[in-house]
Amino acid sequence: ILTILGNSAVLATAVKRSSLLKSPELLTVNLAVADIGMAISMYPLAIASAWNHAWLGGDASCIYYALMGFLFGVCSMMTLCAMAVIRFLVTNSSKSNSNKITKNTVRVLITLIWLYSLLWAILPLVGWGYYGPEPFGISCTIAWSKFHNSSNGFSFILSMFLLCTVLPALTIVACYLGIAWKVHKAYQEIQNIDRIPNAAKLEKKLTLMAVLISVGFLSSWTPYAAASFWSIFNSSDSLQPIVTLLPCLFAKSSTAYNPFIYYIFSKIFRREIKQLQCCCGWRVHFFSTDNSAENPVSMMWSG
Repeated sequence: ILTILGNSAVLATAVKRSSLLKSPELLTVNLAVADIGMAISMYPLAIASAWNHAWLGGDASCIYYALMGFLFGVCSMMTLCAMAVIRFLVTNSSKSNSNKITKNTVRVLITLIWLYSLLWAILPLVGWGYYGPEPFGISCTIAWSKFHNSSNGFSFILSMFLLCTVLPALTIVACYLGIAWKVHKAYQEIQNIDRIPNAAKLEKKLTLMAVLISVGFLSSWTPYAAASFWSIFNSSDSLQPIVTLLPCLFAKSSTAYNPFIYYIFSKIFRREIKQLQCCCGWRVHFFSTDNSAENPVSMMWSG
């Protein structure tokens, strides 16, 4: 419920402000699409299976569930990686160079992200890798236990781990460390904090928001990755079902965090949410829509 409501609000805000969106903000929209897609396509089936105390639908629904999870998971990971790279380029480029990141460039990047994610998702369907049930029996994913059972499973899991997890995660960490160092050096050069330009303060705020989004995603998926790696090198029976279930649930909670982060850091998003509440009749208080005093720089993902 939180995922669908929160990300629907993000998409509604983006549609309302479509003409004002900065090009990097399209990645925020893409992340919301991936999160809400995962919630709609996967969570109802998982909830129904949990109430049933067993997986519903047999092998076909298991493959569908695992494919959707892999597709949207890789898409989210690569979108976060693209966000980090663009934030790094914007922070380390002059204003004229940062303006070269156009909407068309980001649209092409988003298209490549989806094609890359779709490619990895369909590979197990054409014979490289496998999909299968989770050890606790009410969810499906990549068949981690096939790592040792076949060279096919070994090569797929190893390649997927490197290209869809390790390299994007290292890229995200490296980009934000580079940004942190750049911001630290810039602030060192300004002795009086009152003299720090508003643009620099905004840049720091935007970077902090991007870092929190990435940290939320990576930290929520880390316990699941640890449990999955354990099942690679050990029998799945060595872990209690509850030990494999909780990390899986925690990983799925990653789709609900981002709207709260936007709400905390973005004045524009807060204002739009209040207007949506007013329009939907959730509140009777009148919210002014006068934009005369609005900061022309977007508070979500300006360059």
